Amino acid sequence: MEGVDVKAAWRDSFRGRSVFLTGHTGFKGSWLTVWLARLGARVSGYALPPPTNPSNFVTSDVRDLLVRESVADVRDPTRLHAALEASEPELIFHLAAEPIVLRSFLHPRDTLEVNVMGTANLLEAVRQTRRPCAVVIVTSDKCYQNRNPERGHSETDPLGGSDPYSASKACAEIITEAYRTSFFPSEDLASHGVKVASVRAGNCFGGGDWASDRIIPDAVRALAARDSVKVRNPRSIRPWQHVLEPLSGYLLLASRLLESNDPAFCSSWNFGPREEESRNVQDLLEEFLRSWERGRWERVCPADPPREDSALGLSIEKARRELGWEPRWTFREAVSRTARWYQNFCAEPERATRELCLEDIGEYERATADESDSSQPAFHLARQS
Repeated sequence: MEGVDVKAAWRDSFRGRSVFLTGHTGFKGSWLTVWLARLGARVSGYALPPPTNPSNFVTSDVRDLLVRESVADVRDPTRLHAALEASEPELIFHLAAEPIVLRSFLHPRDTLEVNVMGTANLLEAVRQTRRPCAVVIVTSDKCYQNRNPERGHSETDPLGGSDPYSASKACAEIITEAYRTSFFPSEDLASHGVKVASVRAGNCFGGGDWASDRIIPDAVRALAARDSVKVRNPRSIRPWQHVLEPLSGYLLLASRLLESNDPAFCSSWNFGPREEESRNVQDLLEEFLRSWERGRWERVCPADPPREDSALGLSIEKARRELGWEPRWTFREAVSRTARWYQNFCAEPERATRELCLEDIGEYERATADESDSSQPAFHLARQS
């Protein structure tokens, strides 16, 4: 076996590949599209119009990077199947979802329809198309029954959910496993050629997220208005990470699925921060305000607050052990880069932001290729020699 640095591995894996990506107009989807295009992939997008204004999809001119786009709903199985078949994908990333926890309390049925039936529709389209491909289903760290918040959840922990969002993500995982076992069994990979994995990431932040009820976008809006940042649960602990961290894991896993018939990759995977990088909401916000060099926050107590877990964590030992994946940026560096992205945007709101995304992606790639100390081993793929 020989180690291959991540830049060369990704270039080899994705250049010229046809990639079908649902949810490309969203925060994570837009970043992933930019990265895949940088790596030479031919990306076809399927999603509703951008969910926010502004949006990274628009300000970074992501549409210009697509070879094909379908503006449609994942709850429409006919259009989804037609779009997937037309793209002839070698690789599929399924990111289309209702991503906001608080919105799931206001619209629980919509959340379940999008996150559960949207996933089923995508997998059914793969089954009907009968085309060999790799499929990465993106769910959430909240798919687990949060019975033991003192440790990070591992991939073998029970699935569950005490709120509509969490339940929808657990259901998406169960559906993924059902399709994988029933229609794409690992023992028959050589005959059907469909490799299905699911990924569960922590709470992401980064430039270009403009969603409501997320701490960094809310902070940017408050700072622009010279108001205080309102916080409901400052002590809540989450596995915070820059958006490029889980996306790097998704890409690394996808490259293994494309290049190997090892059924071990057709399973679920966690991508989160190191355990010592765990922080609460207050830590995140105060670090962001320090990077911004001004601003204040205050706690607010809604009259009827939704029930939310006080602590969530992920174990990334499987990804470390079996993929050689490691988080690259410290909490402080990730927050600092995020603040700088938004400050650049606010200074020139009419300026295209793709170069800001590419700058962060380039720096992240250099970090993965250049690190050599024992505490952060070089990010590599293992290939057959």
